[in-house]
Amino acid sequence: MSEQNKTIEYYNKHAEEFCAATKDADMSYCYEKFRQYVKPSGKILDVGCGSGRDSKRFMEDGYQVEAIDASQEICKLASEYIGQQVKCRRIEEITYENEFDGIWACASLLHIAKEKMPVVIEKLCKALKKEGIIYVSFKLGSGERFTDGRYFNDYVKEEITEVFGGQREFEIKECFVTEDVRKERKTEMWLNVIAVKTKNE
Repeated sequence: MSEQNKTIEYYNKHAEEFCAATKDADMSYCYEKFRQYVKPSGKILDVGCGSGRDSKRFMEDGYQVEAIDASQEICKLASEYIGQQVKCRRIEEITYENEFDGIWACASLLHIAKEKMPVVIEKLCKALKKEGIIYVSFKLGSGERFTDGRYFNDYVKEEITEVFGGQREFEIKECFVTEDVRKERKTEMWLNVIAVKTKNE
């Protein structure tokens, strides 16, 4: 079984525990940063939506939201929580084109192998409309690891800047570091990126 499949299996096995632990995390600082760039009532793709916490908030704020996740069990729980179907789909499988005003990928791309990242970023770029905004977050660090049953890739600012720099359709608007919002994990730091799609391919 590949490391990515092991990661999905982890979330299937621990879906209830994971959703319960993350659905009340306060992401308001990052929401506010993201909303500065996404037009009101725009269409947002929540990539790797987890518990549905962020989708629910965006829907309450008047955005149209499409949510996807690779874990079937998490999709079931998130669908109940947000009151609409969450599609069970891997990020690498998306085929959207010029459809979204914003993409929210909070703590989801960190499970994609670094060698696959350029292809994934390209797919997400295609899914955005021109001037569309993408938000992504990773644990701050370097290298790739398999921890607690899950694969992670970690990034520092210089490295993630190179990843987005390789996609000439993107321009990074902000790159900032935040503390983990969960009280028990305050010592963990996150690297956040907001970028704009400057042109259509």
